[in-house]
Amino acid sequence: MKSEAVPNRWLALVVLSLAQLTVILDSTIVNIALPTAQRDLGFSDDNRQWVVTGYALAFGSLLLLGGRLCDLYGRKRLFIIGMIGFAAASALGGAADGFGLLLLARIAQGAFAAILAPAALSMVSVTFADNADERGRAFGVFGAISGAGGALGLLLGGVLTQNLSWRWCLYVNVVIAAIAIAGALVFLVDRTRPERTPLDLAGTALALLGLFGIVYGLGNAATRGWTDPWTLGPTTLGLVLVIAFVVVERRIRDPLLPLSVVLDRDRGASYLTIGISGTGGFAVFLFVTYYLADTLKFTPVQSGLAFLPMVVLVMAGAVFSGAVLLPRVGPRPIVPLGSLLAAAGMVLLTGIDAGSTYTGGVLPALLVIGLGLGMVFGPGQNAATSGVRPHETGVASAMANITQQVGGSIGLAVFSSLGATATAGYLAAHPATDPATIAAATFAGYHFVFWIAAALFLGGALFSAVLFRGGPLAVEPDAEPVPTH
Repeated sequence: MKSEAVPNRWLALVVLSLAQLTVILDSTIVNIALPTAQRDLGFSDDNRQWVVTGYALAFGSLLLLGGRLCDLYGRKRLFIIGMIGFAAASALGGAADGFGLLLLARIAQGAFAAILAPAALSMVSVTFADNADERGRAFGVFGAISGAGGALGLLLGGVLTQNLSWRWCLYVNVVIAAIAIAGALVFLVDRTRPERTPLDLAGTALALLGLFGIVYGLGNAATRGWTDPWTLGPTTLGLVLVIAFVVVERRIRDPLLPLSVVLDRDRGASYLTIGISGTGGFAVFLFVTYYLADTLKFTPVQSGLAFLPMVVLVMAGAVFSGAVLLPRVGPRPIVPLGSLLAAAGMVLLTGIDAGSTYTGGVLPALLVIGLGLGMVFGPGQNAATSGVRPHETGVASAMANITQQVGGSIGLAVFSSLGATATAGYLAAHPATDPATIAAATFAGYHFVFWIAAALFLGGALFSAVLFRGGPLAVEPDAEPVPTH
């Protein structure tokens, strides 16, 4: 069946992109609303962190199971179930009258997002499976949403909180979901029949508990430090369980995650670079937001608007690289170049200080980083699902989301810790309490984080240059890529 046999496939892409936007938005939109929600509902600072962590834990730990359920019971069906559940959880959170109900809603959001995200990505893969040019354009658009959604969440969260209520940061999902569900019923076509193999219960338990431990432990690192038992214990146990998961998957007949999905060079390279970009991206969103708010005194809406040029460049980079370059040259030259651009943007950010301006200090770096991230996410998500068998697109898509989610958790934990350590080190070497010294210490933390992020993106460029095959991607299962020479 050719892709022309899927009617209205570009309208289907709009529906799937809306779903992806909803999932990515909720990783940042609620952060902007949290201070207002905390005052309104009267919960503690410790509980405030759980509103963010609860979503991340449920989402990160259940993604692989969600992807497998898509393969077993049908992508379109699971897409609609995930969208309905996500909307219901959002409505519950928006109407919450206390911390307990808000936390329950956030956990439910994460659980349904773990179904929705792999369903959406795998639907893009199967809808545009036969035409490399169309597939490149489709993944360019979808990758642009993935790369820019976090920044859009900051903007939308600021606008809604400032002009309506923090509750609308949750209610807005209901509006988006209603449009997406209606579009799914009309436009989405599941081109392959589900393969009803038995669910790998042992692998499911190990993956769920292992990912839960890693995300939970890393979440504690940001607030408790790396040596705290609540950081080391869950993270170590999670890593052990993930290793046990790999051992089990090698021996079982119907694994939750066929290891061939991740051991392919192109897919493995894409998972690695998406994870690195998810980690490095947090250095931008977190510390640039701090700088805009604390040094330049931007309001939440102004901070969100400040990221808009970056969003535009993410989208332009993803669409151009995915639609024009990828079908011709493959990901090998594109993703390393995107990583190098992101690294260069991070280096530019090391020049900001108390006297810098947005247009002179921040904007050039955001433009370069945005273009680079777009060139990573568009081709990367395409490669993440290329060449897999139809009944494995769900788990392949889940792996792309897992690496981005775990990368974000690592970025939040590592960069928060590194920034605090560098700031404390500066103050220890310059014992003074005057505003100039405190400001210098703060920028020492910022700059150290940006240098580390630059090094991380350089590593991503090296890994992707070595691991990706040359030539256009192999879309058909077990097909070899077309050589460029």
